[in-house]
Amino acid sequence: MELRFWGVRGTCPVPRKPASRFGGNTPCVAVTSRRGDLAVIDAGTGIRVLGAALAQGPSGPAVTCSIFLTHFHLDHISGLPFFAPLFAPGSRLTFYSAFEPEETRRRLGRVMRPPFFPLSFDRTPAAKTFRRIGRDGAVVGGLRVTTCALSHPQGSNAYRIAEGRSSVVYATDGEPRGPAGFDPRLVRFAAGADALVYDTMFTPEEYAAGRRGWGHGTWADGVRTATSAGVETLLFSHFNPDHSDRELAQMERKARKAFPEASCAYESLRLRF
Repeated sequence: MELRFWGVRGTCPVPRKPASRFGGNTPCVAVTSRRGDLAVIDAGTGIRVLGAALAQGPSGPAVTCSIFLTHFHLDHISGLPFFAPLFAPGSRLTFYSAFEPEETRRRLGRVMRPPFFPLSFDRTPAAKTFRRIGRDGAVVGGLRVTTCALSHPQGSNAYRIAEGRSSVVYATDGEPRGPAGFDPRLVRFAAGADALVYDTMFTPEEYAAGRRGWGHGTWADGVRTATSAGVETLLFSHFNPDHSDRELAQMERKARKAFPEASCAYESLRLRF
């Protein structure tokens, strides 16, 4: 199983110069099974780059993949209108969310239609299927996907993707619940995972200074969550657009003092499990 990052920024994309090391595209990661099954989490602007890469493959832009949406805030879906496989007649795309299928289709259709985009979502050539992911999770070829609700305005969901004994948990857009400094639900959900991808939108100082309730975390929350869950690797993502490469590197150094296997994710990072 391979995990690859295509977008690691939160809220909005940023120019390459202040984000040249970690990247400026908004959330998108891809998980590929040993036999090539593809699961994509979120459709931020990073999915445009993913689509361009897929178009270079043997089948061109016509691909089969499942797209798991954590929620519908713009930074997590704004790249979808520029995803090349959406416009390929041979593509087969399955969209998963916490909502009923028709609601997912309706929400995506509201974002991608005139006068905001020249072609409506429903008229794109790819074959599109919509499914609600619930307690039973979903199966994408050799990948098993389960979900956990997070604390975020209008809701958000973490995903755990497993193949055999390997598993990765993607948990951006959530914040701690209760006095322990982490979300107990997420700790149980992530228990024993090979890697945890965690929201680090704010520094601990920023969070304490008035960002409580905004639905985002800090590197310190991530360390507490990873330690409590017993995960092997902690990866920070969903970075604040105002945080420079230098500030992210400082955050990484601080986190490693408490959790040596902590690091900031960056665009094009690949991890194999």
